[in-house]
Amino acid sequence: MRAPGRLESGVTLMELMVVVAIVGILAAIAYPAYTQFVMQTNRTDATKTLQLAAQSLERCYSVNFSYLNCPVSGNASPNPVVNGSKMPTPNLYYTITFNITGAQDYSLVAVPVAGPQLADRQCQQFTLFSTGQQTAADINNNPTPAQVCWGSN
Repeated sequence: MRAPGRLESGVTLMELMVVVAIVGILAAIAYPAYTQFVMQTNRTDATKTLQLAAQSLERCYSVNFSYLNCPVSGNASPNPVVNGSKMPTPNLYYTITFNITGAQDYSLVAVPVAGPQLADRQCQQFTLFSTGQQTAADINNNPTPAQVCWGSN
């Protein structure tokens, strides 16, 4: 019984359950979008490192007219790089592999080595060629439009 002139205050269990349900629905919608955004943002770790490594190789080529035995700035592997050399990206989400097939050609390949990028099914491999061509592949090694993975969308 209530004393006369005194109002009850508080939250009922039903009101609390409605609020919890609404928060749960919002979280279920927001979390996948957030994780997708994080993976998309972390792709720049690979693309920017590939471009910086290519710039180092191009600077060396402009002096020596060869990509063989060129140093790559920021490379943790033995400098100069040789065919098959590997280098981690600054945020350690990817590993860059240097495929220097001759004095005139190279390709740089980035593959994820750490989460959350390992779960990125759409952009599992980035490749940059000496011609400037940028390609990408999904988790099944099928081509993905470069503008999707390289950030031009």
